[in-house]
Amino acid sequence: MPAQAEKVSQSALDGNRLRVVLMLEVEDGAEQRFLDAYDQMCRHVAAVPGHVSDQLCQSIENPSQWLITSEWESALHFLAWVDSPTHLEMVQPMHGCVKDTRSLRFGVLRETRTSYESGRMQTVPRVGDGIIRHAITFTVKPGSEQKVADILSGYTSPQAVVDENTRLRRTSLFMHGNRVVRAVEVEGDLARALRHVARQPEVRAVEEAINPYLEVDRDLNDPGSAREFFARAALPAVHHVARGADRPESLSRHALIYPAKAGSGPAVAKMLAQQDEEAVDVPKGPLARSTVYLREDIVVRLVDLRVPVEEVPLVAVGAAGKHKAGVLARLLDLGPDWDLGDEQGLKRFLVECDMRMVTDRSAATS
Repeated sequence: MPAQAEKVSQSALDGNRLRVVLMLEVEDGAEQRFLDAYDQMCRHVAAVPGHVSDQLCQSIENPSQWLITSEWESALHFLAWVDSPTHLEMVQPMHGCVKDTRSLRFGVLRETRTSYESGRMQTVPRVGDGIIRHAITFTVKPGSEQKVADILSGYTSPQAVVDENTRLRRTSLFMHGNRVVRAVEVEGDLARALRHVARQPEVRAVEEAINPYLEVDRDLNDPGSAREFFARAALPAVHHVARGADRPESLSRHALIYPAKAGSGPAVAKMLAQQDEEAVDVPKGPLARSTVYLREDIVVRLVDLRVPVEEVPLVAVGAAGKHKAGVLARLLDLGPDWDLGDEQGLKRFLVECDMRMVTDRSAATS
């Protein structure tokens, strides 16, 4: 973590233009099938809201290496598409043509020439901490929650070091009703770390043990089924902010799930991000770190607090005052007799929407 005064911030919620870079290695002899699949995908993606352009390139040094770049009006436009069943169906023909892929996503900060007017550029560079944050979420069959929690809490942690540049830093797993959320923090290459974890025998045993309890069947031994599961379960981190050099053990970690009204997920995420940006700027304030995860109308906020959650209900909920809490409540499906603007409403929210921590494991930093 940078020095105490340094503020760490990352966000997909600024509305800035986004450049997506997809690096691929195409199977020898599959070049034409790959091109046909790409052309078919392009015809569909051209009509996706927020899509600006894309470009396909082939390496002049190694013809097996290809690069697809695309530009989007904002990160939320891209995430809405890439997390959709339509995208999964679109890219299916490509999977039989490629050996490996790596996706990178960048906000546009500067450019030498503006060729179009839609979208805006990032105004200032952000300060990072070298950590990539990601989560997955899925549901289990009602009535199996305790059995699943017991299985998920009992596994042996995999080796943290993946390679000289990649290591697992922390895994936090929560449940709310029959919904499971697993949040990971990785230093280095996220995809490489996730593949490393998936190959570990102790992790495979746990995943096999919970398979009978999942609401949607999966077969992790089948590459197509595994790919579909992780695409459907992806819960991207769309905003992270932190200030201070607090050690994890000195903080209280909570995950809150926000029951957004239909279509209000992005608005809820943006409001929480704005409130948390302000909260971490309070000198020695209660909020040390916050990460907001968003997929359609699933909004989960992971917070690290310097004080017990009940001492700072407004900060814990993600509101800078009772008025803001009331505004947030109008974006949520809380029911007619629930008011976040009063103390009882805040306490009720913290009781009903604070997810149950199943396990929280940090790797050694040395």
